[in-house]
Amino acid sequence: MKILYIHQYFHTSSEAGGTRSYWISQELIKNGHEVIMLTSSSEIDSKVKRIDINGIDVIYLKVPYSQYMSIFKRLMSFVNFMLKSARIALKEKDVDLVIATSTPLTIGFPALVVKKLKKTPFLFEVRDLWPEVPIQMGGLNNKLLIKLAVWFEKTIYKNAMHVVALSPGMYDGVVKRNIPPEKVSMIPNMSKIDIFWSRDKDLVLVDNLGLKRDSFKVVYFGAMGLANGMDYIIEAIKYLKDNQEIEFVFMGSGATEPILKDTCESLGIKTAHFLGGFDLEKLSEIVNLCDVSLVTFADFPILATNSPNKLFDSLSAGKPIIVNSPGWTKDMIENNKCGVFVDPKNPKDLAKNILSLKEDPKTCKEMGLNARRLAETKYDKSILCKEFTDVVASLDLNKQ
Repeated sequence: MKILYIHQYFHTSSEAGGTRSYWISQELIKNGHEVIMLTSSSEIDSKVKRIDINGIDVIYLKVPYSQYMSIFKRLMSFVNFMLKSARIALKEKDVDLVIATSTPLTIGFPALVVKKLKKTPFLFEVRDLWPEVPIQMGGLNNKLLIKLAVWFEKTIYKNAMHVVALSPGMYDGVVKRNIPPEKVSMIPNMSKIDIFWSRDKDLVLVDNLGLKRDSFKVVYFGAMGLANGMDYIIEAIKYLKDNQEIEFVFMGSGATEPILKDTCESLGIKTAHFLGGFDLEKLSEIVNLCDVSLVTFADFPILATNSPNKLFDSLSAGKPIIVNSPGWTKDMIENNKCGVFVDPKNPKDLAKNILSLKEDPKTCKEMGLNARRLAETKYDKSILCKEFTDVVASLDLNKQ
């Protein structure tokens, strides 16, 4: 089968960021399918660049995007990719299936165009419940635009041959749009047990990063946008800033990063270290130095449906995980005894639980072992990529 895979933010296995589409593509290729990845880049020196990456035929479109962009500029980037990708998608010959993976929701447009004009079926993957996320967060408040966005969402789901949701909450959100449950599968984000794992700590790396060898290290890695609620973490650090035995390690980037750094500086917080972004190999090494992993989000109900990469990588790394979303991730870590839930409205609760874990190394170790076991037995990419490929294989492409 020839598959056109559309993902605006495709990352390879050597890059920082979500690599789900890369691993799914590899599994599809292993099962005899041909995969063409249609994506974007700010770095290419031409309007379109086509290269082979480990068997994936990748088409890069020059579409600038940055987490530091204003909301308006981001919207323009989404529309830019939407239109350019639709044009390129129509030029691809003999495509049997299109896979379109959000966000943004506009990624469904080229899939719809190809279906309407070339009768090619598509599978749509929901990574966030748009437009509900920007609606609840106040980024989309025009009534007419909201109605248009909801109509567009329903249109995508209705026209998709199948929908894959990344969490139980996302699954429910799709079904609530009057989509038959049998048309929807839930395949969450993936652990990468061969990339993140627990091993002896590299003490030279600790020194090179300017960290203390014997401190209790709390790590946050990934996006630093408004949705990630990292001001909550800084508020918790205020209660711990005089405790020099606890250090906070931040890796990643986003719109709130400079604000967070300025806040720490103005408050005289010396225990927070903003290290920037790293490739997966280096990221894994630094996460391994740490004792506890933070997975936080702003206090909006819709964000409790998230399926965050950092959570599944933390499982692989064998780290106790602290979450503040009262959704399925809370149930996951509590039921499997691999972390704790903290009150998203009370930063002091986060500070208290960090202290508690620091003073209880036995529980920390047990939670870490439970986390790794969960990654190996339920969430590893080898398991979930096969599930995704099985869904693709089950589609009756002649039924459209």
